[in-house]
Amino acid sequence: MSGLIYILPLLQVKIIIFWLIYMINKEEFRKKVIITAAQIFSRYGFKKTTMDEIAKGLKMGKSSIYYYFKSKEEIFEAVVLYEANILRNELTKSIKSVESPVDKMRNYVFVRMKAFEKLSNYYNAIFDKNLDHFDFIEKIRSKYDREELAILRLLLYHGARKKVFNVVNSEYTALAVQTALKGLEVPLFWQKREVNIADRLNGILEVLFNGILKK
Repeated sequence: MSGLIYILPLLQVKIIIFWLIYMINKEEFRKKVIITAAQIFSRYGFKKTTMDEIAKGLKMGKSSIYYYFKSKEEIFEAVVLYEANILRNELTKSIKSVESPVDKMRNYVFVRMKAFEKLSNYYNAIFDKNLDHFDFIEKIRSKYDREELAILRLLLYHGARKKVFNVVNSEYTALAVQTALKGLEVPLFWQKREVNIADRLNGILEVLFNGILKK
């Protein structure tokens, strides 16, 4: 009896270890699928990308992918959320890396706009009208707007407390900044042409920080 009592906990430990290894491998494989699919979606777009191409990129059969993802749409959703998390982390890091409210706002604006190049799937989900019929797309778009406005309000509030910014209403000012940034998204995202992004962003920041009225 005592031997059985000893064996049972040992067996339980082995089962737990096996389960942990399985879960780690599962997450690693899911991440591999997401990263590979992100490159393919970025190259061909959501509509033209097929499960066969994703499987080919992974060098494995489609059945292996279907074990973790039910459809191409589910993979795309995972890709978009993955890129959204990358952007969120980069924005947080850029804001925390400086102390000045002006530098915080400047870093936020530049990191946000330059992310277009490497996070094309995330921005496709936000702007491509051909994806409107997916429920998760609308949720992502709403969350994107809410999170951005919250960050901008926080940056403006921080600058006002430091007596660097003269902000009467942080909510309206945040909305104005967001609207100005969205105005640059068209030439960057849709027209696919070379634009002097640094000059345009500096122009927006110049108006934001100094206004257009003669002092």
